[in-house]
Amino acid sequence: MPTFRAIRIDKADKGSQASYVDFDDSELMDGDVTVRVSHSTVNYKDGLAITGASPVVRRFPMIPGIDFAGTVETSDSPAFKAGDAVVLTGFGVGEQHMGGFAQKARVKSSWLVPLPTGLTATQAMAIGTAGFTAQLALLALEKHGAKPADGPLIVTGAAGGVGSIAVALAKKAGWHVIASTGRPEEGDYLKKIGAAEIIARQELSEAGRPLGKERWAAGIDSVGSHTLANVLAQTKYRGAIAACGLAQGMDLPASVAPFILRGVSLLGIDSVQCPMPERHEAWQRLARDLDKDLLASMTRHVPFANTIDIAHDILAGKVRGRVVVDVEQK
Repeated sequence: MPTFRAIRIDKADKGSQASYVDFDDSELMDGDVTVRVSHSTVNYKDGLAITGASPVVRRFPMIPGIDFAGTVETSDSPAFKAGDAVVLTGFGVGEQHMGGFAQKARVKSSWLVPLPTGLTATQAMAIGTAGFTAQLALLALEKHGAKPADGPLIVTGAAGGVGSIAVALAKKAGWHVIASTGRPEEGDYLKKIGAAEIIARQELSEAGRPLGKERWAAGIDSVGSHTLANVLAQTKYRGAIAACGLAQGMDLPASVAPFILRGVSLLGIDSVQCPMPERHEAWQRLARDLDKDLLASMTRHVPFANTIDIAHDILAGKVRGRVVVDVEQK
């Protein structure tokens, strides 16, 4: 396959432009492993990259796609051999290094994780960075000492990719899950995947008081801004919130009150440069704990040719759950 299909982002007079192109092997970046990509997925960051809504792409031209799963085609690394099934999330792929929205990728072997036993490539991409991040958040809360007996756990942006898997994982772990969403029509969906209660996004998305009524012991927030500030203000004494997203904004218009008066902890979750031991732990937990039928119910499958459209939809809040891109299906 000297040439292969890919999405390429080029610098334009105003921002950037994404298009489907025939890409040549020689144009790929340095790496010791070449992977034949079978599946990818569309995360919120992919939407930002393709639409140019935020300058997440660091070099041009760029193949976006921060996740992929596939089979090793060639390897100069002793860690992998041709035919190995692998998964990649993060490490600046799709931002600084050409990514997964292509039929081939050449990357560093130190970025790859063997496809976990019990997961197919399709399931791994139904999880993707979104589900991986949700699992990292839950692990961080557990290591902090948070437990279901302490009280409810809130998930913001609950109908999105991170939120949907966070709801399912938290329910599996025994939490009473409160799901916050701006899409009331998704109520039945959220209850099906594990939410015990649903609250409207508007309860948290506007400027609030420094401290509010104590409502939850823990939380996973993918929204940021006023939403995160209000979640912190309503967290129980010595509770903890894992922050992993910025759908509402990068700002945090909060006070120190929750931290110094209630001993609340804010745990930052980074899935991009996450060390490999934690990656393996998270993927093993996902393979073990995430109900595969439930995962299928929150996932839609699209051909490669629909990827750019989905990227626009995800920023417009039109995507529920997860989207798997069949890279081999044009």
